Amino acid sequence: MIDDAVDPVGKLTPKDAWAMLRAGNDRFVTGVPAHPSQGADRRRELQAAQYPHTVIFGCSDSRVAAEIIFDQGLGDVFVVRTAGHVLDTTVIGSIEYGVDVLGASLVVVLGHDSCGAVAAAAHTLATGEQPPGFVRAVVDRVIPSIVNLTSRTSGMDVQALADPDVLRREHVRHTVEMLHGYSAGLARAVSEGRCAVVGVEYDLAEGSARLVDTVGDVGELPKG
Repeated sequence: MIDDAVDPVGKLTPKDAWAMLRAGNDRFVTGVPAHPSQGADRRRELQAAQYPHTVIFGCSDSRVAAEIIFDQGLGDVFVVRTAGHVLDTTVIGSIEYGVDVLGASLVVVLGHDSCGAVAAAAHTLATGEQPPGFVRAVVDRVIPSIVNLTSRTSGMDVQALADPDVLRREHVRHTVEMLHGYSAGLARAVSEGRCAVVGVEYDLAEGSARLVDTVGDVGELPKG
C-alpha cells in the first residue's frame, strides 16, 4: 500500500525515469557529468522525506556505483546491492519498499561484465568445485540463472558456459524474471502501469549501460 511517503506531484512515469537514467549515463560516458542534486539545498530538502524515481538493484562490485554511472544525485535512486545481484527475501522486501512505499516508477536490475559471482557459478557447474565459506551462498543463487540458460538449449551447453557475455546477460534476464515472478506487489505495480522492471548490463571499460530486458513499457526495446 502506498503511504504518504510518495510525492504525487513529482512522480515520474516508467518511461520518464528510464529517460533520466539514459541521459545521465550518456553524460557519464562522454565525461561531462552534471553531478545533480548534490548541494546543501538538496540535502535540506530531503531531510524530512525521500521520493526516488528508480530502484536500482545491482552488484556490490566497487566499479559499478549506480549513482555515479547514471549521474544521479541525492534522493534520486534507491539502491540495493548484493554480490552478483543475487536475490533473497530481504532484497525483494527492500525493492518492494522502494516501489510501494517510496513510489519509485522503475526497477533496474544492473549486471556488468567481469562479474566474479557469475564466473564462480560457471566454474562450479563445470568442475564441481565449490567456493569457500559463505561465498558459496552467493554462487548457489547465481547457478539457477545458468541452469535456466542450459535448459533452453541442449542440456549443459559448454560453449555457453564459456562465454561470459552470454552468462552475464542470462543472469540479468533471469533475475528480472524471478523478481517479477516472486513479488506480487511488484507484479501488480507493473500490471497497473505505475512501474516497470528492466534488465541492464554495464560495460566497465566504456561506462555504457545497455538495456537487455524489460517488463513493462519504458519506451525502448531491449537489445541482444
